[in-house]
Amino acid sequence: MDWRRRLANLSRGVSWIVAIGSLLVVSSNLQLWYSDGRLIIDFLAERLGLPYLSAYLDSIGTNFKHGANFAASGCTIQPADALMLNRTFNPLTLNVQLSQFEQFKDRSTDLYREGSDSKDGFPRPEDYKRALYTFDIGQNDLHAGITSMKEEQVKTYIPTIINEFASVIEKLYQQGARTFWIHNTGPIGCLPFFVKNYPPTPENTDQIGCVRSYNNVAQEFNKNLKDKVSQLQKQLQETSFVYVDMYSVKYSLISHAKKHGFTDPLGQCIGQDGDFSRGCANPLEYISWDGVHYTEAANKWIANRLQDGSFCAPKLPLMKACEAFLGS
Repeated sequence: MDWRRRLANLSRGVSWIVAIGSLLVVSSNLQLWYSDGRLIIDFLAERLGLPYLSAYLDSIGTNFKHGANFAASGCTIQPADALMLNRTFNPLTLNVQLSQFEQFKDRSTDLYREGSDSKDGFPRPEDYKRALYTFDIGQNDLHAGITSMKEEQVKTYIPTIINEFASVIEKLYQQGARTFWIHNTGPIGCLPFFVKNYPPTPENTDQIGCVRSYNNVAQEFNKNLKDKVSQLQKQLQETSFVYVDMYSVKYSLISHAKKHGFTDPLGQCIGQDGDFSRGCANPLEYISWDGVHYTEAANKWIANRLQDGSFCAPKLPLMKACEAFLGS
């Protein structure tokens, strides 16, 4: 399918957004301390003129009319009993999030079938096929591997991880999903957590101070993911996939941090001395919030770079791709 047909599919009328992966459970909830503010998906929602996505786990009195966020920080693609995981970061792994989505879809469809007054806060049955399904997950799988085995061993698990991801996409397709926005994983070797706790040797340090071998693992993951997305595009009829190169966006930010107003590209705002109970005085100057997650300022910069589509395959500007969605 060429880019014109993909653009037509993306613009035919997206009416709902589904977030799946390892994002923050509740967008812009500072009490969880995984960031000092908005996330990338929050900024994307703002660009589309939409409310922030409501968290599935925060379901009491919540309005899911414009979307639902099934993602949770610390999640992995692999199930909790996977051989590579010496411990699970969060039990809400990708297959669990899929089950939650399926239950949500069944229940909301029942509400419309029954004519319940409660249906007004839920998507219509036809919205699921017109929804934009967004994914940002995989870094925690690599994190688990890197901290428990050699990098070359981690690479041997990557095809299995990607196949697990593809299986979830196929199951969502069977549920009616047709439009997918998929982020690859970022430069894990540039996270302050790894630079500080697993300092690289001089020969394993790249030109900006990141752990070269860890970033190589991320790039291997991304190559496999991109190939699988291309395969799924051909395999699943009437679908549109946008593969977003978050690795390049984030590496660009870290490489030119000072140019963009960030003073310490490999530093972190909280936890510098091991104390994660208080934030720094100047979070706008930091890319990393806690050594793993990004600050609001960094998330805003990254989201802005996604607007023109230059880091997407196919290269579709966000606003143009979702033009019909904006008008809905």
